[in-house]
Amino acid sequence: MDKQDELLKEAETLARYMSGYQHELPPDISKTSQAPEEAREELLQQCEEIWKQMEECQSKLTMSGPETLPEMDVQLYLLMMQVKALTAEYEQWQKRTPEIISDNQDVLLAVGKEELDKVARELEMVLSSVQAKNKKLKKDLEKEQNWLDGQQKLVDALTSRQDELKNQLSTFSEKRVFQDIANKLFKVRAYKEELLSALGDFLEEHFPLPEEQENQSKKKKGQSGKKTVPLMTLHEILEILINKLMTTPHDPYIVIEPHHWPPYIEMLLRYGIALRHPEDPNRIRLEAFHQ
Repeated sequence: MDKQDELLKEAETLARYMSGYQHELPPDISKTSQAPEEAREELLQQCEEIWKQMEECQSKLTMSGPETLPEMDVQLYLLMMQVKALTAEYEQWQKRTPEIISDNQDVLLAVGKEELDKVARELEMVLSSVQAKNKKLKKDLEKEQNWLDGQQKLVDALTSRQDELKNQLSTFSEKRVFQDIANKLFKVRAYKEELLSALGDFLEEHFPLPEEQENQSKKKKGQSGKKTVPLMTLHEILEILINKLMTTPHDPYIVIEPHHWPPYIEMLLRYGIALRHPEDPNRIRLEAFHQ
C-alpha cells in the first residue's frame, strides 16, 4: 500500500534522527545502534489505526447526502449551523485529553529531539535576524549621535554669540547711538560740501561764463535798447537742478529762463545730464542718477 510505504519512510526518518543524536542520549539508551524494530512496528500500527479512523469518518461524510437548505433566510440558517458546529467542536476539545504519540521511550525521545532541533534552528534564525537589526540600529544610533553632537555644538556657538550681543547691547546706550548718528550726519554733510566745492572749482575752471564785453557788444548789436541779463554759471544751474530734484521729487522740473545760458542747457541735454519735459520744451529736470 502507498500509505504504508509513506509510514515506513516516516519511521525510517525518525530512526535516522535518533541515530544522529545518539551521542546526546542517556547512557542506557544511546548504547543501542538504531531504534528497535518493535518501536517501528508499534508506530506503524498506531498510524494505520489512525488512518482507518480517518477513512471511516470520510466514508460517513460521503454517505451523508447534501442537506437541503430552507428557502427563507438562508444566510441566517448557515450562521446558526456554523455556530452549532463550532460549539460542538469546542465541547469536544474541552473533553479531549492530550494523547501521547507512542508509549515507546525511543520514539518519544527521537520525536522530542527532532522538535528541539527544529526549535533551535528557528531560534538561531531569529537570533541572527535580531543581531542584524541591532547592528543596523547601532549604526543609525551612531549617525544620530554624531548629528546631535554637531547640532549641540552649533547651539552652543549661537548661544555664546547671543550672550556676546546681549552684553554689547547692554553697554550700548541710547545717548551713544544718537551721538554716533550725529557724527555720521556731520561727516556726510562735510563730504557733501567738499564735493560741491570741488564741483564748483571744476566747473569754474573748465566751463567759465562768456566775457562780459562780448555779451555787451552782442547785446548792443542785436538789442541796443534792452537791458543785459546776468547769466548764471553752470555750477549754479546744476545746484538748482539738484535741489529741485531732492526737495520736490514729484515735480523736479525748472523753467528755462533768460539768465540760463543756452549753450549750457544744450550741453546738459545732449550728454543726458538733464531731460526736457515731454509736454513743455521750456522745462528741464536733472536725470535721476541715484535711482
